[in-house]
Amino acid sequence: MSNPQHLQYTKEHEWLTAAEEGVSTVGITEHAATALGDIVYVQLPEVGETVTAGETCGELESTKSVSDLFSPVTGEVTEVNQDVIDDNSLVNSAPFEGGWLFKVRVEATDALLSADEYTAFIGG
Repeated sequence: MSNPQHLQYTKEHEWLTAAEEGVSTVGITEHAATALGDIVYVQLPEVGETVTAGETCGELESTKSVSDLFSPVTGEVTEVNQDVIDDNSLVNSAPFEGGWLFKVRVEATDALLSADEYTAFIGG
């Protein structure tokens, strides 16, 4: 399992793209998707909602458990991935591509990890 070098990561297993015109994309890592198992329900923040770095902003339910989704940054949600809402399995099959969760206009960030730091954190 490799973690794309161009992304930043959290210790809660979310990833974040570099901001383009102030907006970043958020998802969960392949490590998290594998640990959760088959995702059967996704609850995401709503467009226009403000999320806060390090705080819960949604849930992912799998056949194994329910897991909180944490925002890696503070900002306003600008888009949610309707494809993931319609087909939860995208989170498992393409966590770094089509399985992204939401986009946020970034106001502030917590300490984020590089790909190498995240890989070391998960013991990879």
